[in-house]
Amino acid sequence: MAYIKSIQSDQESPPGVMMRFPKQLRAIMDYTQEVMRDGECNFSDKERELIAAFTSAMNDCNFCYGAHKATALAFGIEQGFLEALVADVETAPVDERMRPVLVFARKLTQMPSQMAQSDVDAVLDAGWTEEDFHYLTSICSLFNFYNRLMEAYGCSLDANPEFPVEAAGEMLATNGYVLADFAP
Repeated sequence: MAYIKSIQSDQESPPGVMMRFPKQLRAIMDYTQEVMRDGECNFSDKERELIAAFTSAMNDCNFCYGAHKATALAFGIEQGFLEALVADVETAPVDERMRPVLVFARKLTQMPSQMAQSDVDAVLDAGWTEEDFHYLTSICSLFNFYNRLMEAYGCSLDANPEFPVEAAGEMLATNGYVLADFAP
């Protein structure tokens, strides 16, 4: 149950929380669509969702982790894979090109003031471009925002077990982040 009593249980999601601020909602959802689906970089939709879910796990945001884990699963991530990454990204069975991406996301999430040239170099040395680095940073930063939004409002899958997380994941995998029939 959200801390703000006017937010109903079926509104416990970033769009639901932001509905009362339509201009902000439109701006953030357009940006999310660009970063997570439409933007031109070498990360697949599946990899973008993996970064989002992993970042959310690093923040212990069970709402965003659950929703984006379900989306990553809908894109074909194997069951149990995210749990292995969260337990230890250094030893998890992840593609070696993605490992420095996830290590970077973890550090940017947990220790942002300690970022160094070597962190950026590790991502670029794995074959990712400067544009890919920008998208990695954007995804990680965006989901740090969403995680804090959900936590501040008290939106949690623990408090709202009836939230259709698998259906939400399928919807995001199919439709992306476009708000249909919404005009601020």
